Amino acid sequence: MFHLPRPSSMEKPFTVLRVSLYHPTLGPSAFANVPPRLQHDTSPLLLGRGQDSHLRLQLPRLSRRHLSLEPYLEKGSALLAFGLKALSRKGCVWVNGLTLRYLEQVPLSTVNRVSFSGIQMLLCVEEGTSLEAFLCYFHVSPSPLIYRPEAEETDEWEGISQEQPPPGSGQQTPGCLGFLHGPSQTWDSPLQPSPGGGTEIQLQRESPDGELC
Repeated sequence: MFHLPRPSSMEKPFTVLRVSLYHPTLGPSAFANVPPRLQHDTSPLLLGRGQDSHLRLQLPRLSRRHLSLEPYLEKGSALLAFGLKALSRKGCVWVNGLTLRYLEQVPLSTVNRVSFSGIQMLLCVEEGTSLEAFLCYFHVSPSPLIYRPEAEETDEWEGISQEQPPPGSGQQTPGCLGFLHGPSQTWDSPLQPSPGGGTEIQLQRESPDGELC
């Protein structure tokens, strides 16, 4: 009796992240070093201008480690999920309408709008079954990806308005993108082996001084 060989885990379809990038003043030159395709394992994917960044962008307002894409596996799920974590101590990162401070992280949904250091990023997640790696496809957009309520953007926390709109006005808080998803708590998500041989996420909270607890 003939049996077809079982495919290895690396032959399973990868989760695909399609990333569009836009900069209003520098244009395509801001992304000259961005590859069209990047395969990465389930360790955090770092974005910044430092030598150790997996995605390097040479922008003066960008930190050496500005943000990271964090793959993880939710308990009871067989598919990779992703979070976005802010690593810059002074730079702002907006994700789906939420403003992330240093070491704060939010889970990503299927379609995500991100803004940092003048860069607009649209990130779409297409599910795959591989738990060992994922793929990123990058595209430089000729037109804006996010339409902000205010034209100007600042990267300094002191410059962010803290005024709240009056109740029932329907207005967004200044500096928000108008797309609200995900919890406001911070969490870290290393992949850990489960007793059943799979992999699951262990959630850890971070104290205000940056230590895990």
